[in-house]
Amino acid sequence: MGPRRGGAGRCRRGGRRVTGLHLAHAYGERIIVTEPVGGVELLAYVYRPEAAWEAPKPYVHPLRTLAGDVVTDYRPNDHRWHKGLSLTASHLSGANLWGGNSYVHGQGYLELPERVGSMAHVAFDEVSSDGDRVVIAERLTWHPRSGELWADERRRVEVHDVEPESGSWALTWTSAVTNRRDEPLRFGSPTTAGREMAGYTGLFWRGPRAFQGGRIIAPDAEGPDLMGEQSPWLAYSGEHDGTDGHATLVFAHAPENDHAGDRGAHPAHWFVRNEPFAGVAPSWAFHDELELAPGDTLTRRYRVVVADGVWERAEIAKYLQTHPW
Repeated sequence: MGPRRGGAGRCRRGGRRVTGLHLAHAYGERIIVTEPVGGVELLAYVYRPEAAWEAPKPYVHPLRTLAGDVVTDYRPNDHRWHKGLSLTASHLSGANLWGGNSYVHGQGYLELPERVGSMAHVAFDEVSSDGDRVVIAERLTWHPRSGELWADERRRVEVHDVEPESGSWALTWTSAVTNRRDEPLRFGSPTTAGREMAGYTGLFWRGPRAFQGGRIIAPDAEGPDLMGEQSPWLAYSGEHDGTDGHATLVFAHAPENDHAGDRGAHPAHWFVRNEPFAGVAPSWAFHDELELAPGDTLTRRYRVVVADGVWERAEIAKYLQTHPW
C-alpha cells in the first residue's frame, strides 16, 4: 500500500488514473473490486440473504480508501441492521425495509417484526470491468414480510475514476424502482411519521465508529445543523483508528433527482449526523411522503467519492466540476 501522511495528508502513488480494475465473484455471496497498484480491495458488494429482523438486502461493505482504510461500519451494536452503504426504505406503505424497530407516531420505536420486509437479489444483467470502470448491474425485488411482490428494482453500481494522484476513487449508484402493486407505494421516513429530524430513507451510509464527531460540510454551510437541509453535495471527514490520517467521503445527487417528471419536483434533503454515529443519506422522503403510482418508476442516481485525507470545499468543488455527471 502507498505511503500515509497524518492529518490532511493523502495517499499519492503517481499517475493520474488507475487502469486494470479487477473483479472477483464469489457466486451467491459477493463481488469484490480490487485496484491493481496497491492491491487494495476497494469494496465488496454483498448480495446473500441475512437475518430477517435486519431487513435482508444487498449492501457494500467494506468500502475502502486507496490507502486501504475501511470507511464503513457493519452491524454496529447500536443498530445491527446498519450495513455499510445500502439502499433502504424505512417507511414504505406501512412496511419497514430498513430493518430493526419501526417508528410509530406517539409510541416511539417498537419491535414489530411483521413490518420488516426485504430486498431480494434476482439476477445480474452485467458484471464487468473494462479496466477503467467496473459495472455491477442487478435486478432485485422488494417484499413486505408476507412475501408479496411490491416493487422491481434495476440497480447499477459503478466504480470509476480511480486516481492515486488525488488519493480518490468514485462510486456511482443508480436505482430505478417500479411499483408492481395495484395501489400507490408511499415512501416515507420517521419524520413523515412524526419524529423530528429523522428523515432517513434511500441510499444510506454508516461510517466507522472512529468517524463519530467527524466534520460535515456543504457548499455554503458546515456541521450537523445540515440535517434536513438541501445542497447538491455534502462531505463527511473523519480520522481513522489504528492508522494515522483521515478520509473524506463526498456524497452528491445527480441534478435530475430533483425533477421527478410528471410527479413534479421532489428534491433531496440530507439526513446527516456525526453523533452518536456517523451517517449520511440523501433522503427522498425526508419531510414529505413520496407517492409512486402503480406501474410508475422512481429513478435516483448518486455519486460517492472516497478520498484519503481531509478535503476542503475548494477541492471538492474542483473535483465535481472536472468530473461531471
